[in-house]
Amino acid sequence: MNTKRKKIYEGKAKILYEGPEPGTLIQYFKDDATAFNGEKKAQLEGKGVINNRISEFVMTRLTQIGITNHFIKRLNLREQLIREVEIVPLEVVVRNIAAGSIAKRLGLEEGTPLPRSIIEFYYKKDELNDPMVSEEHITAFNWATTQEMDDMLATAIRVNDFLSGLFSAVGITLVDFKIEFGRIYENDFSRVILADEISPDSCRLWDTATGEKLDKDRFRRDMGNVIESYTEVARRLGIMKDMPTVIQGGLH
Repeated sequence: MNTKRKKIYEGKAKILYEGPEPGTLIQYFKDDATAFNGEKKAQLEGKGVINNRISEFVMTRLTQIGITNHFIKRLNLREQLIREVEIVPLEVVVRNIAAGSIAKRLGLEEGTPLPRSIIEFYYKKDELNDPMVSEEHITAFNWATTQEMDDMLATAIRVNDFLSGLFSAVGITLVDFKIEFGRIYENDFSRVILADEISPDSCRLWDTATGEKLDKDRFRRDMGNVIESYTEVARRLGIMKDMPTVIQGGLH
């Protein structure tokens, strides 16, 4: 990693650097694992490499079905070239099965299929623990316009349909996932496109046959074997063949 590059932003799991061309950034995937808005932290060797590859794989296929996103190309083990966007301060969560906060909030048994997919919005603000917000809040505080909300909802539904099929085909159930969006400007107009990442950090993924968790809940709940589980997701998606060994300590 070139330390002379200009750092634009550093989050819990990624760093953004100035890109080689105007309108581009370099997204670097760290090995840092965090939960509960940063209260729990650890270094998991190889996590950034695996998430880089899985996110590349998913974003590339979303592009192929016409879902515009910020991914341009993967540069190396840990970095991607991406389009620079103005991040919308919202997390969009799509839920298919009760797990995590919705199970606690509504008194649902984890693993209960929901009557239909539910989409929730959360305000991106770590110091407030990313509170859930309504469309009323979003438009009142001008976090997004009505048109942008419609576009984000439509994209979230399409991403859910695609990911559900993608994972189902390899014996994985997509329980829920979180996505983020950013604005790009073209002449006098702006539109929102998919941004951030899609990986086991941002999805709940359960083995369809056994119910075993293959996602970040293994870290949140001290279940162990986090990297092995992320690697299993990559293996099932068929993207392990040109990756270095990450479990045996061969990656630095």
